[in-house]
Amino acid sequence: MPQAADVVVIGAGQAGLSAAYHLRRRGFVPAVGAETGERTSLVLDAEDGPGGAWRHRWRSLRMSTVNGIHDLPGIEQPDVEPEAASVDVLPAYFGDYEHELGLAVVRPVRVRRVEEEEEDDGGLLVRWEGGGGSGVVAARAIVNATGTWSKPFWPAYPGQETFRGRQLHTADYVRAEDFGGQRVAVVGGGISAVQLLEEVSHVAETFWFTRREPVWRDSFDPEDGSRAVAMVADRVREGLPPLSVVSVTGLIKTPSLRAAEARGVLHRRPMFTRIEPDGVVTPDGELVPVDVIFWNTGFRAALDHLRPLHLRTAGGGIRMDGTQVDGEPRVHLIGYGPSASTIGANRAGRDAVNRIVRYLDATASDAAAR
Repeated sequence: MPQAADVVVIGAGQAGLSAAYHLRRRGFVPAVGAETGERTSLVLDAEDGPGGAWRHRWRSLRMSTVNGIHDLPGIEQPDVEPEAASVDVLPAYFGDYEHELGLAVVRPVRVRRVEEEEEDDGGLLVRWEGGGGSGVVAARAIVNATGTWSKPFWPAYPGQETFRGRQLHTADYVRAEDFGGQRVAVVGGGISAVQLLEEVSHVAETFWFTRREPVWRDSFDPEDGSRAVAMVADRVREGLPPLSVVSVTGLIKTPSLRAAEARGVLHRRPMFTRIEPDGVVTPDGELVPVDVIFWNTGFRAALDHLRPLHLRTAGGGIRMDGTQVDGEPRVHLIGYGPSASTIGANRAGRDAVNRIVRYLDATASDAAAR
């Protein structure tokens, strides 16, 4: 018999911990050691320790430059020095949060498949691997909070395999000094791209390439954020792949980016058309010799383990009804689409739990009536 839990939360980053918090508030207890009749939850996380994707951020990302980290529900972030490294502060905060609330996160466990139970009782089977073993959990519902960090997007360009230099993605970045004295093509128009472009430009000659002309803003107010989130929500409601919020909001020129602009670093070039062994070729045929191609081209939602449930639409996305997959009350996605921001993830965790409780109550009533 597989282990059982009423609700399995997959992922213990900001979104997953938010869901775990709201499950505890609604009376769910950790599945291990639970008494008969209690509603149970189980949190599975693929990381070796707390912190989610923050465990992997580059050390130069300071708390003063982190993009809008909201408190986890119920416990505020500690006061820290603005120049403290986020890779130190946030995993420690997440770990203290798990301990104080007794969330009993199970790790390192990577969920490989979520599928229907063979018996027709409306359940799901969550199959996992980790710690030298494997297992399966029978769940009434799941909250998927696996984020995007584990699935970096690498675009394909002609000649890419012939490049003799180094290619890396944002997910591989450690420190600017690794590029010292080199010629670096920085690709991408998002927040990480411009932050890392600015860093690397202090030690290397940089060339900035984007597919579209970046949209710069001097400020960003809550109404702008609400409009951007609404546009992303509209896409996922239609079953289309979500766009990043920054693709809607544009980029803010921080003091460090204004300084980079003054140094000539923010000279954007149209995206190259192909890659040669020693560089990249621009649309007008110019060969730009480079030693490194640094792909800051974003991430995709890490949802491969949900393929057996056949959730994707013909449009390539997943049609959503709030946090719930449309027509599938057992499956909720948080940290996906409009809830990809940290404050959005908190709200999504609460909303998902509220809807799951209503679903479990309804199914229990139906069972009692039969």
